[in-house]
Amino acid sequence: MSRNKTLTRIATTRNRTEPLLGSVASGRQSNDKVWLWGDDNMLPYVLSLMARRSVTHRRIINDKADYIAGKGIAFNESIPLLGDIVNHANGSGETLRSIIARLALDEAMFGNAFMEVVTDADHSFLSLYHVDASTCRLARNSEHVVMHHDWRQFRQSESCTLPLYPCFEQQDDGTLRSVVHYKDYEPMFSHYGVAPYIAGLGAAAILYKTDKWNIARLDNSFQLSGVMMLDGAVGSEEEADKMVRMAEERFSGNPGQVLFVLRDGVEGDNSRFIPIDTSSDGDWQSLHEQSESDLVVAHSWFRSLSGLDYSSGFSTERILHEYEVALNTIILSEQEQMLEPIRQIISSVLGVDASSLEIINRPPTRSKPLYMRVWEARKADGLDYDENDPNQQLFLSQITKYNIQSIE
Repeated sequence: MSRNKTLTRIATTRNRTEPLLGSVASGRQSNDKVWLWGDDNMLPYVLSLMARRSVTHRRIINDKADYIAGKGIAFNESIPLLGDIVNHANGSGETLRSIIARLALDEAMFGNAFMEVVTDADHSFLSLYHVDASTCRLARNSEHVVMHHDWRQFRQSESCTLPLYPCFEQQDDGTLRSVVHYKDYEPMFSHYGVAPYIAGLGAAAILYKTDKWNIARLDNSFQLSGVMMLDGAVGSEEEADKMVRMAEERFSGNPGQVLFVLRDGVEGDNSRFIPIDTSSDGDWQSLHEQSESDLVVAHSWFRSLSGLDYSSGFSTERILHEYEVALNTIILSEQEQMLEPIRQIISSVLGVDASSLEIINRPPTRSKPLYMRVWEARKADGLDYDENDPNQQLFLSQITKYNIQSIE
């Protein structure tokens, strides 16, 4: 089949191009010995749980991934094969942007991301799949990736092993497959990358715990903490424990914690509650705000790009300024890291020039509408302008790198 029919081949051979994760194929390189990801091999699970619990932490991860994925993929339209890959990157009908978006989310969360590459011996088609990074571990030979759906209950028979790119290995279904491993470099870590926010894990934990504390206060109607002294005659320690448990189930909470103390009855009933009055609300708020700022710094990100300063006013100029800084310091370099192996794979497998592949970036807000003319924009900025200059007669949309219609 000629390469001009690649799109049809991808769409009609879905069973051949589905990712192998979760399947078992005999005759492949198998290795149940892997390099541990974290002390107990469960670090991705911990990082995932933290991202689900800490509000600010999750927002920053999502925003970074969204900005890195951009608003679309630009390519040389004179090469139809590039359009086929951009619009239909695999047999599941996913676009190349959707795959990059998932890779960017994994790398922002774990510092690692994995992409499966599928072709055949004739290089008649190419499919790219995102693989959940939490399911992947590097084999001890450092040449393969072992994939399993749940590393807490690992079974060799349920695992799948594929070679690391640029090596390909033939599978039982006749396809050639490989896995690209993206990772953020960290000294002393040669097998896995390290999440860029690693120094902010403590701040993320504090944010989660302060939120949890506030929820507990609401659940307990802002009850005071204290000590409850109970008078009562009991015949054994078992009876005393039972009485205390009954009182705890009825009255105690967190916060609003109550320490129950049971003592032998004396003349009269001297049961009483001794409150522990604390005025720590301001301290908790300060701790929360400080942790929030530390977490933004740990992520090497910007507050206005994650909506953290909207309560104090919506500053378009600040958002645009910080977006420009983020674009030139973080976003473009991350995008190039994502696209570099994809370009190389497309060129080597399909034999076409993929250098024109670029991610389209667009700021989150615009200070000037795109229907303004150049001279009108210069006038609004207090610059010299000439209404009769042909170049300044152009609309702003005409001088941007990509027309807004092609982006949308």
